[in-house]
Amino acid sequence: MNITVNTRFLLKDKLEGIGWFTYETLKRITANHPEHDFYFIFDRQYDTQFIFADNVHPIVTGPQARHPLLFYFWFEISIPKILKKINADVFISPDGYLSLKSKIKSIAVIHDINFIHHPEWFPFLVKKYYRYFFPKFAHKANRIVTVSEYSKKDIAEQFTINPELIDVVHNGTNVTFKPTSEEEIKKTKNECTNGRDFFLFVGALSPRKNIANLVLAFELFKNKTNSNLKLVIVGEKLFKTRNIKNSYYKMRHKDDVIFTGRLQPADLRKLYSASFALTYVPFFEGFGIPLIEAMNCGTAIITSNVTSMPEVAKDAALFVDPHSIESIADSMITLYKDQKLRADLIKKGEIQKQRFSWDKTAEKFWESIEKVINE
Repeated sequence: MNITVNTRFLLKDKLEGIGWFTYETLKRITANHPEHDFYFIFDRQYDTQFIFADNVHPIVTGPQARHPLLFYFWFEISIPKILKKINADVFISPDGYLSLKSKIKSIAVIHDINFIHHPEWFPFLVKKYYRYFFPKFAHKANRIVTVSEYSKKDIAEQFTINPELIDVVHNGTNVTFKPTSEEEIKKTKNECTNGRDFFLFVGALSPRKNIANLVLAFELFKNKTNSNLKLVIVGEKLFKTRNIKNSYYKMRHKDDVIFTGRLQPADLRKLYSASFALTYVPFFEGFGIPLIEAMNCGTAIITSNVTSMPEVAKDAALFVDPHSIESIADSMITLYKDQKLRADLIKKGEIQKQRFSWDKTAEKFWESIEKVINE
């Protein structure tokens, strides 16, 4: 079989949620299935680390698809030509975008549809593109893969899709993520926070991640406890970050908030392991990979009580109302004052994390691909 994959999110040193899903699953699937040929389609020059096996054949075609007009050109003009040229049997898109002009069997991985519920979080043209095309992509796909039961139900209801055509394939976590030594924890704290304990946030800086409420909750925590804890925010600016800046500049304790930018997994592991707790309180998530990264590093978790996060964290987290600054701050205070509770959450995370691995993800993803191949 000629299996063609949209790999435009395989970017050296810039892998995030969709990129990691693409990387970790395809690395395993291509190695486990040498009987098939895999054609990886990139929208720019690729790094050779992404050519996982001898049966992987890279193709580069422009334009670089990072704008709605270029999305349309790449998927509706460039992609159909390639699929026809290589006589593709199936087209897989880990970011959910499909080619409406191609008649090739297709699988769309739709991680979530937050743009349906919160269009205000997106730039105008991006919002218009998503809300117009993704329902069409969902109906075009032979099968849809998503990353949580929450997202499956949401996609089925919002796009009127038969749930039997949607497969849940949970995310995994990089093997890098595991606890570090006490010596390394001390070194990390000294380098990052002058030896102080700290809460940690990991994720892109965008409205749905709720960083504005998080920093205001941290301010309230500081005012109520007089603690010397800091807040470390790891992630790169995405768009619409004005509310984060406004909240930050309102703070009296802004010197206790540290923005690191994007970090590679090895450095991120050190911060997870050294942190007092992960404070990950988005308004909306299809899954929430930082939750299982934290579990794997032996980190306590505070997270939101909405969308997929209760499904992923189960009893291994304190849950908050992400819309309430007081709710977030109260959980920070509770965890700060109750070391036994913190230890209990870490222990429960040790159990919950066993449900998730990229090996399991790749296996389930391949089962979905086989269903389409064998139709």
